[in-house]
Amino acid sequence: MKLTGNIRKMKSALTDLVQYQLPLYDILEPNLYIPLNELIGQNIRLTFENAIHCVVTGKKINKVFGEGMSYDAFMNSPEASPSIIRPELSRIHEGIALRDYDWEMAHHMQPHYAYISNTSGLKVGVTRTTQVPTRWIDQGASQAIVIAETPYRQAAGLIEIALKNHLADKTNWQKMLKGEGEQLDLREQKNHFTEFLPEELKQWIKADSEEMLIKYPVLSYPEKVKSLKLDTMPEIEGILTGIKGQYWMIDNGSVINIRSHAGYRVSLEF
Repeated sequence: MKLTGNIRKMKSALTDLVQYQLPLYDILEPNLYIPLNELIGQNIRLTFENAIHCVVTGKKINKVFGEGMSYDAFMNSPEASPSIIRPELSRIHEGIALRDYDWEMAHHMQPHYAYISNTSGLKVGVTRTTQVPTRWIDQGASQAIVIAETPYRQAAGLIEIALKNHLADKTNWQKMLKGEGEQLDLREQKNHFTEFLPEELKQWIKADSEEMLIKYPVLSYPEKVKSLKLDTMPEIEGILTGIKGQYWMIDNGSVINIRSHAGYRVSLEF
């Protein structure tokens, strides 16, 4: 079977194992959702069709900025606002929008979690409450627990900033893709690290949060990780041995980050 369309980041659902789907768009319109778990263990071929379309405007572009955006969209779209990467910069709770008032009210003037996850090790992060467990799956976390629930984005960002002196805030993706990692007592870790919060931020600590365990559909992990890009290798073929985070693992030790190829027009054969 051969299916063609523009990539978007994988959709996921948490059951005993994470269940993945690959969305393929017709430029800006959703078209296909391909169940991926059933392809694990099969030979697949992913071919770049020499076209990239901006995920915001749909126009054809030669270079991607952010996740599938044209330069103009990256500089102007609220989806690439500075407060996406740095939540502490959000000021929508003060009525001040960085780019788009309505969009930021809908996405940032909403309850947020500050959390600890175990990806390549312990890290701290921020996400909207509606993005759990999607956010944790996307980063390849095997465990996660909520530290605090805040009424708006900036407050969660301030908690992240307070803990960045004690915890990483980024995932070592190469290490994450080499295995499940050591299981940790996240309740104990949460109690330990919340002691470092300033008193004014402790009001949002979520006392009743439960640890979440996440398992991925992986037959085998690579010993060495070689990342592939469709720009330099327009055809990738091999046995799909697993999916973790937003990465596909191929049997020769290669991996491809699907999310980083948002907007790329591809054909998938299996």
